[in-house]
Amino acid sequence: MYQDYIERGTPEFRRTAFAFFAAGFNTFAILYAAQPLLPIFVEKYNVDASVSSLSLTLTTLTLALSMLIFGSLSEALGRKNIMIISMVAASVLCILTAFSPNFESLLVLRALQGVALAGVPSIAMAYISEEIHPRSLALAMGLYISGNSLGAVFGRVLSGILGDMINWQAAVLVIGLISMAATIVFIKSLRPSRHFTAEELNIKALAGYLIHHLKNPVLLCLYGIGFLLLGINMALFSYVTFVLLGAPYSLSQSLVSWIFLILLIGTVSSALTGTIVTRLGKVKSIYTGLGILSLGIILLFIPNMAAIIIGMCLFTYGFFLSHSIVSGLVGENADGHKAQASSLYLFFYYSGSAVIATLGGVFWNYSGWNGVIYMTAACAVLSFILIFTAIKLKRVQTAGELTAKTES
Repeated sequence: MYQDYIERGTPEFRRTAFAFFAAGFNTFAILYAAQPLLPIFVEKYNVDASVSSLSLTLTTLTLALSMLIFGSLSEALGRKNIMIISMVAASVLCILTAFSPNFESLLVLRALQGVALAGVPSIAMAYISEEIHPRSLALAMGLYISGNSLGAVFGRVLSGILGDMINWQAAVLVIGLISMAATIVFIKSLRPSRHFTAEELNIKALAGYLIHHLKNPVLLCLYGIGFLLLGINMALFSYVTFVLLGAPYSLSQSLVSWIFLILLIGTVSSALTGTIVTRLGKVKSIYTGLGILSLGIILLFIPNMAAIIIGMCLFTYGFFLSHSIVSGLVGENADGHKAQASSLYLFFYYSGSAVIATLGGVFWNYSGWNGVIYMTAACAVLSFILIFTAIKLKRVQTAGELTAKTES
């Protein structure tokens, strides 16, 4: 039944896993390379924090919009070729960004990078699920996600250090060159799809699937939580750099960049999610994740570096725990066409990072760091309300289904 599928322990599995590790690394190193450079853009181009944040939020916004398109295109045109085009285009655009003559052209190139980058995360998991043997699937997915995580952290730390030691152009150029090297690894390591069957692209049917999911109130609540979660994450990690660069901490850009290593907590959090859910159940686990996240936000009010670091650590752990459970609940609550339901979740997830991180810049301009914390705390409270509402709606739906079956 699973003849010619890729299994762990084989050279082909190692090449495939390495290819997707490189793909994840390429995508998220480029995506988040601008985040530690925001204070540099403020000083270099004489813009405020909210305008500076556009160098990051425009990329995530165009990524979110484009992911809805690329996943569907791959159903008709194939998986590997689109991913290759995506990675090459994103790497080239990243390199070109280093030669931007002004901030406006930088923003245009960063927006285009979001479009290009969408070709990997919208397709990668589909390829893996089609080509990897089911008993090796979890390991392959884990390696791909670890590449995402390490790429996101590496891109932030390296660009922050190089931006401080040389300039932001050198930082972006190096990230682009490393990403191009990762693209070459991907091209040489990944075999063409063997279990992919092309389908005719039907835009009308696709739009129908998306509208169908948007009419599901439980999914809408889950999409709203995803929107808020990554938005809070992006806002806090973007503006905490401004805090640590200023008085009374006055750290260097290089030192501040190391705070992004906190995001590696996500690897631990994701690994423990299964154990926590088994012990507590999904409902208690999501409340636990949001509770830990909120405790971390509260600690950020304390004007002390140790409190800030502990607060960011707790927030990050709670964020990844909550996101892991909520993203899983999307598939469980989708009434058919689960791939489109997941695509919509990712759309809201990355859209939230663009909208709320930019809004965080407005709060920063008017109220400083405390304004950002109040905003994120409000988003955390809203997340609690949405998950509570989703649970109640699900119970009502389940009761209605049972009543209908009994009556029939």
